[in-house]
Amino acid sequence: MPRTLHILSGGAAQALVKRLQPAFEARHDCRIDGTFGAVGLMKDKLLEGAPCDLLVLSEALIRDLAAQGRADAATAHAVGLVQTGVALKEGRAPVDLRTEQDLRTLLQGASAIYFPDPAKATAGIHFMKVLQALGLAGDSARLRTFPNGATAMAALAQAAEPDAVGCTQVTEILMTRGVRLAGLLPPPHELATTYTAAVAAGAKEPQLAQALIEALASPEAAQARKECGFT
Repeated sequence: MPRTLHILSGGAAQALVKRLQPAFEARHDCRIDGTFGAVGLMKDKLLEGAPCDLLVLSEALIRDLAAQGRADAATAHAVGLVQTGVALKEGRAPVDLRTEQDLRTLLQGASAIYFPDPAKATAGIHFMKVLQALGLAGDSARLRTFPNGATAMAALAQAAEPDAVGCTQVTEILMTRGVRLAGLLPPPHELATTYTAAVAAGAKEPQLAQALIEALASPEAAQARKECGFT
């Protein structure tokens, strides 16, 4: 029976893992069982005892878990940098997002705003601060929050409101059919997050986990990382 590699990962890395998964499973005669979502929720799952060999989370969170003895700091390796972007429904006309006022105008005109968990997700936490800075956080009737960026973008794609807007990590926007990347959050609200992979403490398949870290960060995967939205 093939070995199983259990992964807890931020949603930002989902598309990249899925892209490399078939070749990796064939090469190592294994099966990847990946759980993807808000990084804070993935941390909670780890601390609750969910099976985990490999973590792919924000750099800061990996450092925190390593300090707690929950991740092997010696294996930590940056996968890449992910920007936070703004999404529109596919087919909507392009918009200008060069300035803070451009962003405010777009959000003020949106009948609904879709984004991930403002307590657990990297992009959601940040975007709620952006809404507060723009004076739009109190308009709760228009705010639609979801467990992670992938589900937020899937909901945006199916939304009835043609002028709906979304915000999450660029990688999650690019992987979702029915939405498109309108642009990055403009200054002073931009956010770039480094995602890091590390072997989980107590991993049952540490060698497989290390092999996938090497695959995710390898020069051979550079094009895949770029296409998935890593920089």
